[in-house]
Amino acid sequence: MTSITQAPRRAESTDIDLIEMFRFVCKQSFMIGGVSLAFGLAGLAYALLTTPEYRVSTSLRPAAINELDALNRTQIYELPTDKALIRVGAALDSYDVRLGYFLANPDLFGPFLHGGQTQEQAFEEFNQGSLNLVLPDARKKLDLLSAYIGLEMTYAKGVQGAEILNGFVKYAIDHEREEIAADLKVIVSNSLKELHEKLNASRAAYHANKESLIAELLEKDGLKQAQLVDELKALRGQLKARRADRIAQLDEAISIARSLGLKKPSTPSSMADASESGSNIIRTEVSNREVPLYFMGTDALEAERSVLRQRTSDDFTDPRVAQIGRELQLLKNNRTVEALKARENEDVFLKDIHELRAEINRLNKLDLNVERLNLVSIDQLASEPRKPVWPKKSLLVLSGLVLGGVIGVALALARFFVRRRQGVR
Repeated sequence: MTSITQAPRRAESTDIDLIEMFRFVCKQSFMIGGVSLAFGLAGLAYALLTTPEYRVSTSLRPAAINELDALNRTQIYELPTDKALIRVGAALDSYDVRLGYFLANPDLFGPFLHGGQTQEQAFEEFNQGSLNLVLPDARKKLDLLSAYIGLEMTYAKGVQGAEILNGFVKYAIDHEREEIAADLKVIVSNSLKELHEKLNASRAAYHANKESLIAELLEKDGLKQAQLVDELKALRGQLKARRADRIAQLDEAISIARSLGLKKPSTPSSMADASESGSNIIRTEVSNREVPLYFMGTDALEAERSVLRQRTSDDFTDPRVAQIGRELQLLKNNRTVEALKARENEDVFLKDIHELRAEINRLNKLDLNVERLNLVSIDQLASEPRKPVWPKKSLLVLSGLVLGGVIGVALALARFFVRRRQGVR
């Protein structure tokens, strides 16, 4: 019976009285306020003792189309405005470009050297902790209105942040201008080299064609000359044989004329008249046959034979001999070959080189001032901020008070449970 009545009382003693607990916590308000105030003061002290950090930013947008028109009109280097912006952004994010700017401006980056750091260590701290490249959301469709590149720099008090950031943007743009100028120089040099090689190839082809033409003309003249010499030789042999044949005919005719007693030129009819001198006959000689040669008489025949035997050349007997001599004389000098060899400025005779010369002249006179190219448009220059981004005093103090209040309430609750347990025992 006794054990049964005591069990409910012990159970009731273990129940938590929320009202009692609330009253107890309220009685500890001074302790809670003290803890909260202590944490608030700690947050304020941290805010006052922490070195302030500032942040500056700048943004770049694509340049106007007319800014890069002169470069794109060179027809050897094409750089759209969006590509130029990406190129400058890559330079801003480049390790080498950042290091070059850091080393080139030791006066600006002096505050980063502390605690015995080397330049490399100071640069690593600056590169990883201070600079941040801001890009548009890749998931969004970009156009000229939304395309931009931002650059932020966080720095401690005493650093000329705005000057460093603006100087770095200018340094990156100048670096890209130098790269474009170097690329343009190489491209122009290679283009000129290629054009000169084409021009030299055209000259070599011209000289080869000229030599081939000269050889062809000389060969043709030599062949014609040889043919004419052969023809002249054959013709002279023919004329000599004809003269020999004539002499043989004359010898035969002289022999016949002597046997007939014909010394003077005669005809068959005259010989008949002489044999029939007593008759009254009138003869009419009608004949289509050639009168035999012996009727010329020995005197005429021997005279002709003597002349033929004394003849040293038969060239005058055929007009073709003189014609061949004339042709051979003309073949001694080929005026076309002489004109080809006498050419001084042979470039004027080259074909399809006018465009090459015009392009070479254009590239040689290409004068593009790359330093005046506006690769990007600086939409916003960095300016010195009016207040630091860290620490935020009000936020730290408020956070300290809230944290202190939570800890104070927790301590009050702990005391409540400790006292309650002691009271139950």
